[in-house]
Amino acid sequence: MILDSVQKTTAVVAGAAALLLVLAGCTGGGTATSNSTPVDGGTLTYASGDAEPTCLDPHVGGNYPQALLSTQYIEELTALDDGKPVPALAKSWTTSDDGRTLTFTLRDDVTFTDGTPFDAAAVVANIEHVQDPATASSTGYLALQSITKATATDDHTVTLTLSRPDSALLESFSQPWVGMESPKALERSQAVNCESPVGTGPFEVIGWKHGDRVTLRKNADYTPLRGSTEPRLDGITWRFLPDSTSRYAALQSGQVDVIDNAQPDQLTAASSKGSIRDLDAPRPGASNRLELNSGHGVFRDEAVRKAFIAGAEIDPGIRSLFLGTAKRSYSVLSSVEPYGYSDKSLFEYSPTKAKRLLDDAGWKVGSDGIREKDGEQLTVTFPVSTNQSVPAERSLFQQIQASEKAVGFKVVLQELDLSSWYAALAANEYDVVSAPYTKVGADVLRILYDSASITPAPSGYFANLAQLDDPELDDLLQRAAQTSDTSERGDLYEQAQEIILSSGTVLPLYDQQNHFLLRSSVHGVQTTAVSTPWFGTAWIDR
Repeated sequence: MILDSVQKTTAVVAGAAALLLVLAGCTGGGTATSNSTPVDGGTLTYASGDAEPTCLDPHVGGNYPQALLSTQYIEELTALDDGKPVPALAKSWTTSDDGRTLTFTLRDDVTFTDGTPFDAAAVVANIEHVQDPATASSTGYLALQSITKATATDDHTVTLTLSRPDSALLESFSQPWVGMESPKALERSQAVNCESPVGTGPFEVIGWKHGDRVTLRKNADYTPLRGSTEPRLDGITWRFLPDSTSRYAALQSGQVDVIDNAQPDQLTAASSKGSIRDLDAPRPGASNRLELNSGHGVFRDEAVRKAFIAGAEIDPGIRSLFLGTAKRSYSVLSSVEPYGYSDKSLFEYSPTKAKRLLDDAGWKVGSDGIREKDGEQLTVTFPVSTNQSVPAERSLFQQIQASEKAVGFKVVLQELDLSSWYAALAANEYDVVSAPYTKVGADVLRILYDSASITPAPSGYFANLAQLDDPELDDLLQRAAQTSDTSERGDLYEQAQEIILSSGTVLPLYDQQNHFLLRSSVHGVQTTAVSTPWFGTAWIDR
């Protein structure tokens, strides 16, 4: 956030020790503790069930699979300590009285793995790369919208000119989608840079066998930012294993050391095994929720949207499918976001209410139980990304489909791979969608629900999938983004969430599921601002 009047001097935090507190350990608590004596050497094998990135440069596009990987080789200007920005590659910063100028003082002892020094010119090049339409950034582009110019004042000072005060900008700079890459490497073609981006992190990319794995090697010249050691691992083998059963079996047998996208039954089984540990790291930003497209089709009618919400039976499915690993949410924000606001009363399951609303809206029950109006059936298209929705979630969607049929909706579930799913959204070929979005801080609400976000980013992706267009909401979100007063921000965000939740465009489900299972031989794992595991201080006790 932009520092308030008491803090508008240099923001300095006491180095690596403070950063260690930012990144919680994998042992179920807040620190990376272990009874094992750290050892050097060995290669950690990670098996991912997320979609294989199409580009390893997180500036391009900007999804969570990219964050998982790029965290290991790209670092950011800031980090977070209890939700507050603290130094990382930037060692301090100041803001102008009007909040429209942010000046970073950078570390002068860091080098990219291709030998290029990290300096002010590198920061300017990275900001310009994210903002360049040719990069086709979405997450990073939306995070840096307030920056109109970046200037290298001297070798290790960067001045950012802003179009408006931006209380979330320092939070945004803690994300890998705006992480720092070698300006020399960025001069290469995008195709080449996608294969082997160059950062300052504890590891470097040395190979990518598409459809199989990415190979990372220890950065022998790493300057520690997180923790107090150089990398202990010789490297990481990052495998892509989309089948959850195969992934878990590989973990059990010791073929892999860490897996993501662990399924509820696997989490339950792992809790009874001393050989496997669960790292539960809820993502910041938005909750897992269904977005109802108010700019298209039948959901342009608020009454029909609210009938769909009332007809969705959710709680029994969460209990039976997630086996206690997920808790129902009534907020559009993750439970880790302090400004989250909930209203359970808006999301009570009531088929009677759903039928009444549809009756009043003129939708009559047809011979097959599906409602009709003006010769058209009440059909709702629901594309689902098989890369982002775990099997338990897809089963939940099928249960919602069944409960909606009971009140007269025909819900058409379309299971798609990630690229086809993005294409369906870009073409506005959806009525309902589950669209996880990770961003640090409550400013995610502006990105997801400000009417400006109906306009696509250069990548073609638009974040306001509810297509909510409300001038009062826009005003609240813009005012919240410009104030550094925490009490005022909280009040504005609460008002904004009241509008969003009552609009009938959003149906919250639960936190974005982010469980990682680790063999007990893996130690020293930390997590980042966006809840990805970080292996810069990890070791393996073979």
